[in-house]
Amino acid sequence: PYLMAVLAFEAVAMGVFVAVDLLVFFVFWELLLVPTFVLMKVWGTGPDRASAGMKYVLYMLTGSAALLVGFILLGINHQTASGGGALSLDLLDLMDVAVPAGTQTTVFFLLAFAFALKAPLFPLHSWMPAALGEGPIGLAILLAGLKMGVYGFLRFVVPLVPDAFSAWSWLIATIGVVAVLYGALIALVEPDLRRMLAFASVSHVGMAMLGLASLNTQGVQGALFLIVSLGLTSTAMLLVAGFVHQRLGETDVAALGGIAKRAPALGLFCFVACLGAIALPGTSGFPGEFLVLLGAFAQYGWIATIAVFTVILTAAYMLVFFERSFHGRVTSPVVDAMADLRPREAAAALVTGTAIIVIGFFPGLVLDVSSGSVDVLVERLDAGADAVTGAGG
Repeated sequence: PYLMAVLAFEAVAMGVFVAVDLLVFFVFWELLLVPTFVLMKVWGTGPDRASAGMKYVLYMLTGSAALLVGFILLGINHQTASGGGALSLDLLDLMDVAVPAGTQTTVFFLLAFAFALKAPLFPLHSWMPAALGEGPIGLAILLAGLKMGVYGFLRFVVPLVPDAFSAWSWLIATIGVVAVLYGALIALVEPDLRRMLAFASVSHVGMAMLGLASLNTQGVQGALFLIVSLGLTSTAMLLVAGFVHQRLGETDVAALGGIAKRAPALGLFCFVACLGAIALPGTSGFPGEFLVLLGAFAQYGWIATIAVFTVILTAAYMLVFFERSFHGRVTSPVVDAMADLRPREAAAALVTGTAIIVIGFFPGLVLDVSSGSVDVLVERLDAGADAVTGAGG
């Protein structure tokens, strides 16, 4: 039953990523609630898993209401612009018609609210620590690794309301850098590994949104690359959390120590995952973060400067965690007796760790595939920025 629920989540998630009709997208978006809640409530590992699942559902339903209203407004606008013909919610049809400035602003805030909840973006993130801390590791990997909220911005907000996105990009950039700083500071002092990774995810989502708000090719390409990398590094770190929890029954950093001495393969895998999360050159995190900062400096100098300093905080909380948990003195008899990675676990670690390194050394594997889509998005953002400048003039 557990694997059936996971497969149901994955099947519905595929529908979310391939849908080009807004109604179909919304149906799959809503269907995700069912396997998520079931996985959380039935197979969660924390005592508050039921309340965490309910919190997630309530947050997502609130965002879905805003999303539905925004989609309906876009459909009505298309019907009006096409002379009262049939209402269409096809993405390509909607991109072909102009959206009035007032409608764009309304739709922008509705869609941005819904996708920021899903991402999650500060300050709409409080469901994430609860979900990752209480739910099963498999669900945590799916929630943290699949950045559906950021995808929603790339897929729908930028193409459909580019003028409004350009006009309010300064707000997105500001919220993004606050999220980067906030998530990193909380992760630095969070004692539980899974909750630490939740706040790290909030910080990384903020970095991706900063790149998207830069309105240039480097920033948008960096944001897209970053969410691909986050899928790998989040998966790797949560696999580490799962392996540790399975062996020790907890993920409290204070109770760990010396794991690498008893499980060197697990220690090596965690080290690679930490380097990817830090965005060390040669790992998948570096190209995306570098491009985001490059794009941000071109558009928002002072905001980008703050973001650079938060990179140091990211290195701090990841390295502090690794030093405390995997090095140092073995203080627990459970750690002293723990086993290293089993063959199936080692296979998962090998695939994920290799991907982090390969994409870091060969970023063209992602950049070449995504460059065409990025060019289209930037063209619409440029047109939106010109429209905003013209209106201001």
